[in-house]
Amino acid sequence: MTKIFNNTEVAFALKTDTELDRAYFLFKMIANEPLVRIGTAVTNFALKAHLPVEGLIRATVFDHFCGGTTEDDCLTVVDKMFTKGVSSVLDYSVEGKEEEEQFDAALEMTLKTIEFAKERLAIPFAVFKPTGFGRFYLYEKVGEKQPLTPEELVEWNRVVERFDIVCKTAHEKDVALLIDGEESWMQDAADDLVTDMMRKYNKDKAIVFNTLQLYRWDRLDYLKRLHNIAKAENFHIGMKLVRGAYMEKENKRAEEKGYPTPICASKEATDINYDATVIYMMENLEKMSIFAGTHNEESSYKLMDLMHKMNIAKNDNRIWFGQLYGMSDNISYNLAQNGYNVAKYLPFGPVRDVMPYLIRRAEENTSVAGQTSRELNLLKAERDRRKSTK
Repeated sequence: MTKIFNNTEVAFALKTDTELDRAYFLFKMIANEPLVRIGTAVTNFALKAHLPVEGLIRATVFDHFCGGTTEDDCLTVVDKMFTKGVSSVLDYSVEGKEEEEQFDAALEMTLKTIEFAKERLAIPFAVFKPTGFGRFYLYEKVGEKQPLTPEELVEWNRVVERFDIVCKTAHEKDVALLIDGEESWMQDAADDLVTDMMRKYNKDKAIVFNTLQLYRWDRLDYLKRLHNIAKAENFHIGMKLVRGAYMEKENKRAEEKGYPTPICASKEATDINYDATVIYMMENLEKMSIFAGTHNEESSYKLMDLMHKMNIAKNDNRIWFGQLYGMSDNISYNLAQNGYNVAKYLPFGPVRDVMPYLIRRAEENTSVAGQTSRELNLLKAERDRRKSTK
């Protein structure tokens, strides 16, 4: 397989020299773990104290990792990326809400993004987070098969209704819908709910996609069980495959509560689990669709190689590659340049409300070995290339 991900001219074609310098500066800061910790604490304090820092956040970390404050705000970025063949997934990244009106607002926003996707070739997917539609505690209680109070039952029925409204709308508009994965102790309830939606709306093809976080050692077995159900009941499976985003939290809770950690023993074991799941889905592509959400070059090459060996067209709509906006442009833009289906998650929302998402991105880049140094090396290579051609 020809190595394509080191072509920085393609990767950063859309970035001006100023944007390139800003990205380099940003990742240089993120590479410093103590600085990230201090910056996070200071930012949280400043926002809680209503200090005027939103302009500074907007001009630096927000604009690098987010598409805008509203869905309309994102369209400039959406259109610009699509000139290079990279599609967008508008992701309303407001987290940690607990009120019914906030869940209803998230429902309305998701419906709006489905409408956006219906109207634009550049937006092939919509997305939402289960806890955007209901309280975390409620998912946890349902997943543990604990009895709900009458009030909680009414509340849970509203969660189910929100799921159904969104999935039904996606089905009617023919827009694929990604449903994000979250912490393991709430995920059972979300999995059951998404499976019900697949039963209803994935009869002809995958419209509703669940998420497998493959740093969990049990997820491939879960997929195989789901596959048996899908074969018996005749529906398609859509899956977004990611490594995962809550590792420290998962390990800590398992230790505190005295149960075996759901997380793979090592990074290598996670990589093996991820690649094995890709192979299993590729072998069953007649009833499955893959959204390979990965910043891992090796996993991307392996999927490309599988497609080649199985004689599957690069633009087969059942296979998409996905990365986050502001990261791994070397993968996204080079894949698109070579004819593959690629979509960037494009977070948006009010600066203040999106901060938990941005803080997680900064911490993730700091903790994932090699992620930040790779970004820095690529950015430096492109800056040097541009200087040498002037």
